[in-house]
Amino acid sequence: MKRGKRYQEAAKLVDRTVLYDTEEAFDVIIKGAKAKFDETVEAHIKLGVDSRHADQQVRGAVVLPHGTGKKVRVLVFAKGDKAEEAEQAGADYVGAEELLPKIQNEGWLDFDVVVATPNMMSVVGRLGRVLGPKGLMPNPKAGTVTMDVAKAINDIKAGKIEYRLDKTNIIHCPIGKVSFGIEKLKDNFHTLMSAIIKAKPSAAKGQYLRSVAVSSTMGPGVKVNPAKVEE
Repeated sequence: MKRGKRYQEAAKLVDRTVLYDTEEAFDVIIKGAKAKFDETVEAHIKLGVDSRHADQQVRGAVVLPHGTGKKVRVLVFAKGDKAEEAEQAGADYVGAEELLPKIQNEGWLDFDVVVATPNMMSVVGRLGRVLGPKGLMPNPKAGTVTMDVAKAINDIKAGKIEYRLDKTNIIHCPIGKVSFGIEKLKDNFHTLMSAIIKAKPSAAKGQYLRSVAVSSTMGPGVKVNPAKVEE
């Protein structure tokens, strides 16, 4: 695969044989980010678990202290008082059954997170084929199936992110923007890593953090020393 000039320039800053500490890793990423937009910084964590087994799933949510730098659009499925509560808390869209055809038939997906009250999950469940593959299904573990919709919305708007394993046992999460600088990116990164380490399944055997890397939207991955992360 042919890489662009900017990527090649950024790649020159990365020593592929080195496991960086977090400060060095973010320093390299920031120096190599030359795009004309504020690149997103992501963490990629490969875990020593098998996501095919229910007792080795790693999933949850955490509020990043400095947010993600992205405006998050929240859709809430609720009725009555809870719908009013959602609107007052700043939800971008609030509705119930009337939203089903819009999402199912018209392909409307102008939202980033879906929150639902428990009594609405029978309705939301009908959207499983649409929302599921996009990672948008509400989930109690992520705090997106709840009666406290105001808290859920406030947390999401403040920088709450969901982490979950993909089929290759890797977690991919945004942790901020290049413009945040080293210290804010470090704070967000360590908050995420702490949550993932606490979420270690009891069934997991051997080394839990297999590899950790961080990257910007247009840049190469920078490997972080897993031993330093766990300190």
